[in-house]
Order: sequence, then structure tokens, then C-alpha cells
Amino acid sequence: MSRLFERVKVRDVEMRNRTVVSPMCMYSAVDGKLTDFHLAHLGRFAMGGAGLIFVEATGVSEEGRITHGDSGLWNDEQMEPLKRIVALLKSMGATPGIQLAHAGRKASCHRPWEGDGPILESDKKPGEDPWQTYSSSAIPWADGWHTPKAMDEKDMEKVRNDFLAAAKRALACGFEVVEMHNAHGYLLQSYLSPIANQRNDQYGGSLENRMRFPLSVAKVLRDFWPKEKPMFVRISSVDGIEGGFTIEEAVTYAKELKKLGVDVIDCSSGGQPGKMNLRSALGYQVPFSREIKHGADIKTMAVGFIIDAHQANKIVEEESADFIALAREALNDPQWFFHAEQELGQAPEGNPYEEWPVQSAFWLEKRKKTLDRLTAAVN
Repeated sequence: MSRLFERVKVRDVEMRNRTVVSPMCMYSAVDGKLTDFHLAHLGRFAMGGAGLIFVEATGVSEEGRITHGDSGLWNDEQMEPLKRIVALLKSMGATPGIQLAHAGRKASCHRPWEGDGPILESDKKPGEDPWQTYSSSAIPWADGWHTPKAMDEKDMEKVRNDFLAAAKRALACGFEVVEMHNAHGYLLQSYLSPIANQRNDQYGGSLENRMRFPLSVAKVLRDFWPKEKPMFVRISSVDGIEGGFTIEEAVTYAKELKKLGVDVIDCSSGGQPGKMNLRSALGYQVPFSREIKHGADIKTMAVGFIIDAHQANKIVEEESADFIALAREALNDPQWFFHAEQELGQAPEGNPYEEWPVQSAFWLEKRKKTLDRLTAAVN
């Protein structure tokens, strides 16, 4: 059995394999509520054999959205479509997870295909006004962006309560895994990054201070989330910019998260404005996962241009990560997971489609037999 496709248990939650569908923002929710589009979008990955499937970054408050099209869990009405998605994923053998997020100073933004910049009074759509953004410091994310409010203690307490309230709703929806979004320049990462965080109080300056608020949010989540269920945290392992958050700091932060009971670090990178010194390449973020996994002695998830079954399996076999997450590659091939299982020789002998949904397996097996017969006739 390949390491990639062995069953894996974290706390009391067992997943059918180590593959993960990474949270992918679709910017297509209505008032924070997911739609039939999302049911089909996420359901196809479950039908394709993914082990753990994360619902996209879900705003814990209205001001925590990136765009007007973001998923949300700040009111009870947003729960019903999520319950439907959870039920579908479980019925197909996948484990449902949700990423809870606050966009911070990168909020109040247009959808990517509508400009991917800040919503201004001059270019807003009807009914889609801009809103006040928040961050560790009153520094716009980039020129022309909204100036965020530097958060005070009252704002921080509200955010902690918003994460807690969203987690309570997520649990009621039936999610098995919760992930705290602490990456990509959004609110919690804006505290960790010395580029974004220019505070001179107990939340700024030293790494100990910069970790203080994100760790307080993580503690609220872990204290509430059932002990038998796993908690992940996605981090930007490095800012990738001179003077930014470093891998050494990420290891230290991961150690602190582990003390709180966090189970898995989801190792991404970047998110601050400026020219990055990272070059995209196949598996280019895997070294971060490996260093955090061994440096902090914690489970990790590798992300970033992992496209091949053998590549993914090797990452796990070499102890560089415990989970492999795909995003755009999964969009390109929603059956990537079953295809990878076949490529690695893990498909049931005699019937490579046995683990597929029976409705697909029946016709795929007939297709295989027909192709085998036609190939034999040609030869």
C-alpha cells in the first residue's frame, strides 16, 4: 500500500487516504450562503476519491469577507446549504472540513474576474458597498487600497468571539475538521508578519508579541472544538520578502500551536505586498512543510504545484508531509484521486473501478472491457 492511499486517523477522525482538496474561494456565495454550484463543485471531489475536502475560506463576520461573494458563517441561515454539502461528502466516503477566516486588510475587494482590487465608491456594483477593513496596523495592503483600522482590544475580542460563533455553527453543520486561516496576508497573518505589523504594544515587535493575538484565536477554537476532532491551521511559512516572516519563526509558531492542541499545520507561503524571492515550481513549498514537520514535531500538509501521483506519494514517503493538498489540479481533474490510486497500483486487482461510485464504476468497467477488446482486435 502506498503511503498516500493508506487510511489515516487524526484524533478520532479516520480519513480514507492522505489526499486533501484545499480550500478554494469560488466567490459565488449569495449573502454568505453557498448554492447548488458549491454542492456540485465540492461533491465531484468526493466522487473522485479525495480523502478530506475543505469548504472554501468562510468568513466569520461580514467584515471578514474578502468579497461580497464569499462563503460565510456569521448567521444561522448560512448553515442549511453547508449541512447539505456535509451530508453529500460523507455519503461519498469523504471527510468534510471547513476553513474559518477573516480577510483583514485584504477585505472589501472585488471578485477576481471583476477587477480583483478594492471596492471603491466610484466602481461599486449596486447593492455591493465597500466596508471598513481591519488589521494589526493602519497600513493599506497596497497603494489605492482601503486604510484598515488598527485593531484595539475590543476589536480583537470581537474577532475571537466571531471565530468561536462560526466554529459552533460549523460543528452543528457536521464538519469533522476545522482549519483556522492564518496565511496569505489576511487578518491573523497580518499580526505575524513584521511587514504588516508595525505595532509598538504587546501585539507588535518581537515574535512572542506578534504571535499573541493569533494564538489567542487558535486557543479559543481548540478549546471549543471537540477533543475527538482535528484542528488544522494554515500558515504562510514565509513571507518570501526581505524583512518578513521567516521559516525559523514559523517553526517556533508551530510549536506554540502544538502546545494548544493543533494537530496539523497547512504549509503555504506569501501574502504580503512586494516582490517575493520565491519561485513557483513543482512542489516548491514542500521544503517548508518538511522543516516545520520535523522542527516542530507536528503533522503537516504540503501544498503548491503538486500534480503527479508519484510526486505526491514520494513527499509522504520521504516524511516531508502527512497530507497532500490539491487545488487547481483537482479542478482540472476532479477524479485525480482515483486516477492517482490507479497510477500507483493501488486500485483493486481485477476491477480498477471498484472503489468508484457504483454508478460510475459499472460503466467505466464496461468501457475498459470494450477498449481492451478493440485493442486486441487491432493487434
